[in-house]
Amino acid sequence: MTEIAVIVSIFIAFGIGSNDASNALSICVGSGIIKLKKAILFFGGLVFFGIMLQGSKVMKTVGKNLVDVNCNIIIIALTISAALIIFSNWRRLPLSTTQVITGSLIGSAVSVNARVNFLVFSKIFISWAISPFVAVIFSFLLYKILEKTISRFSFFQIEKLLRIFLLISGALISYNTGANELATVLGPVIHSGAEANKIYIFFISSLMIFIGAMLLSHRVIETVGKGITTLDPYSGFAAQFGAGCSVLFFTFLGMPVSTTYCIIGGITGVGLTKGIHTVKLSLIKRIAINWILAPSLAFLISYLVTKIIYILI
Repeated sequence: MTEIAVIVSIFIAFGIGSNDASNALSICVGSGIIKLKKAILFFGGLVFFGIMLQGSKVMKTVGKNLVDVNCNIIIIALTISAALIIFSNWRRLPLSTTQVITGSLIGSAVSVNARVNFLVFSKIFISWAISPFVAVIFSFLLYKILEKTISRFSFFQIEKLLRIFLLISGALISYNTGANELATVLGPVIHSGAEANKIYIFFISSLMIFIGAMLLSHRVIETVGKGITTLDPYSGFAAQFGAGCSVLFFTFLGMPVSTTYCIIGGITGVGLTKGIHTVKLSLIKRIAINWILAPSLAFLISYLVTKIIYILI
């Protein structure tokens, strides 16, 4: 059964690539800094380093502290999560992998009366709520600082610096995708008895993220990179680096937060520096509704499916 759980987690890694690559790539691609294929290759390598170097805290939170998992719970929860992520990507809406997986795990656990640590969940939920606003603040302040510093340089100096800075911020988001998002997926698997093969699992999952990014990420990249507000390298760096710092902060705390919503928060923060009229509030509202529906729907479907399967068994 552990092998099946590993296969399912690798499958959902494909979903992360199709959806969450937009977090790292949308601003770089949307502002014309790097071509999509090069950006995806850049993204895939850093995801692996992220899960290897700093994924342990988030994996422990989700895989050990949140619920008492078993292979049945993992298989059901991750299968439902993968389906929801890929469906949302097809609809061109960014979705939080973290929220969907957490909701699915809790739904399956509650269905079979497994232990759920609601104190840990409350900390995760608060982190979900706070992290996008932290990204808004970081991005807003960073943009203002940039206005008062490098804006004094020549146009060509500014452009060169911002291209470098934007690639650095994309690297930070890519790293966080491994250290936080992928860690959320693999935490239940690793803490259910697959520790001996974890490096192999990390590598294969990172490879599947790369493949998912190659095949499907362009759909969400169009929404995030160009659909919320107009981005140039100047504002793109502030948005992406502010979001990356927010995710990295919560990763150090071991909290699985949404890179997707931090990026959206970062883009919104930059948009606010130019005036609220530059932010497409209708799209923000749709994404906010998705923020509520995604974990709720994941919880409900996992609860019902687990109940049905256990009754049939």
